[in-house]
Amino acid sequence: MQASLLILVINPRHDFTKIGIYENTKLLYLKRIMHPAEELNKYEKLSDQVPFRTKCVIDELIQNDMSLDRFAAIVGRGGLVKPLGSGVYEVNDKMLNDLYNSHYSEDVVNLGGMLAHEIQKKMPDAKAVIADPVVVDELEDIARVSGHPLFERKSIFHALMQKWTARKFAKSQIKPYEELRLIVVHLGSGITVGAHLNGRVIDVNQGHDGEGPVAPLRSGTLPAGDLVRLCFSGKHTREEVLKMLTGAGGLYAWFGTMSTIEIEQMATSGNKQAKLVYGAMAYQVAKYVGSMFAVLEGQVDAILISGGIANSKYFTDMVMKRIRNIAPVHVFPGSDEIEALGMNGLMALKGEIDIKEY
Repeated sequence: MQASLLILVINPRHDFTKIGIYENTKLLYLKRIMHPAEELNKYEKLSDQVPFRTKCVIDELIQNDMSLDRFAAIVGRGGLVKPLGSGVYEVNDKMLNDLYNSHYSEDVVNLGGMLAHEIQKKMPDAKAVIADPVVVDELEDIARVSGHPLFERKSIFHALMQKWTARKFAKSQIKPYEELRLIVVHLGSGITVGAHLNGRVIDVNQGHDGEGPVAPLRSGTLPAGDLVRLCFSGKHTREEVLKMLTGAGGLYAWFGTMSTIEIEQMATSGNKQAKLVYGAMAYQVAKYVGSMFAVLEGQVDAILISGGIANSKYFTDMVMKRIRNIAPVHVFPGSDEIEALGMNGLMALKGEIDIKEY
């Protein structure tokens, strides 16, 4: 790969599009392009936003004198597509059909592949790809089994950040990721805990709208019988119940805010309920780490904790006191999807990993 070639990274979020530009491993440019609510509210579906967001990104590049013919790859955040193995996938017509029609559910991350494709039209020499979408599925068959044949456990989790954190740790240990046995925790608006065995996530909680610890915006695992009775009580619509699980559940349901900084301040200032619920979130994270210890048959090289909440020593200390005897614990504060996407793109351009077909 020529040193002069650039990689454009795109991470779409609800009210902004975050972009990064890499030259090899060097981050040249980082920008959060904000989108006013009055503009986004014009569009009925998320996919309707693609032309508007595409223009915002192209305009940003041109205004900063970025030559469009210098880009070798456009790496979009991977969305809710069909279950895939880990890796980098070229955006093709099949993927776009699934994304535009929300065949596997709708989420703002779905815009990543769509935007990469549209921007590629302005960069004919660049490949449009996604990397480690949230639907990476490497579960062992035994991990898919639930208590009823109508329900199968699914793999929807923070694949991008879990995989990147694991690879960074492996590099620091001068060991291949594919030779390690790891438990990786990602603490975001949702929380996922994965068992990584020799480069594959063989079990993980379905963090999108199913199971797992209490999280800032997700309720996690709820008492099943009570949930069913609530659904048939006539008091709530289907959409309202789904919102309780994802978007308005978890800490938000308890306190009306998803800000763990605010809730932590409440907990440390004498608010007993905040201390209890925030502590329960840490308690449940530790419980899931313990379950993955069993999955890995008690042989774990390290436990890795990443994500925005990992910036809180107060919270990570609550988790670590329950898990520190399992294996060495390493904390990677923050959640840098831009770096993870950029380095996946670089590995693909260098031929270190294959660009797969969807």
